[in-house]
Amino acid sequence: MKLFYVPGACSLATHIALREAGLPFELDKLDPKTKKTSDGRDYNAVNPKSYVPALELDDGQVLTEGAAIQLWVADQKPEAKLAPAHGTMPRTRLEEWMVYLATEVHRGFSPLFRPVNEEHRQASLSRLGTRLDLIEKHLQGRTYLMDSFTVADGYLFTVLRWSSRTGVDLSKWPNLKAFVERVAARPAVKAALAAEGLAP
Repeated sequence: MKLFYVPGACSLATHIALREAGLPFELDKLDPKTKKTSDGRDYNAVNPKSYVPALELDDGQVLTEGAAIQLWVADQKPEAKLAPAHGTMPRTRLEEWMVYLATEVHRGFSPLFRPVNEEHRQASLSRLGTRLDLIEKHLQGRTYLMDSFTVADGYLFTVLRWSSRTGVDLSKWPNLKAFVERVAARPAVKAALAAEGLAP
């Protein structure tokens, strides 16, 4: 398998999932400006959506959309317990988190990378803040979003790392801040960060 990624982008969540699952894979760093892969291929030919992540399987199929890829990765190695079994209520709860993170939190950070003006920025911060308030409350007395570490935690960790680049002060949400520190200490997460050149 080959993971196409941009360091620190949302592809980091898939990278973390692959390492947590212990699956063999290669990394291919995408140049986001030229859309060229590390071996010179046109990334748009790999993934016409033109953004990361994309996971090229050994049979040549390409999976796209981070949340979907992460759940697929988790299902390849059920013993890693990155996702509950299909058809169970815990699995539905995990999928609920994955959709919320993708559509509300991940998407909530996006306008902060290129705000139109200060009014737009403040409105975006306010909307994102209500989403973070909800997760802050949920994490009270919890280590992870669910009973144990799942792909949703890797995804949340990835988007919360963008707070320093977008001016979001996580000290307003102490449970989220502690969550980031806790997840960052996991060996697989440390390895993913180091491989992407993001280690402190």
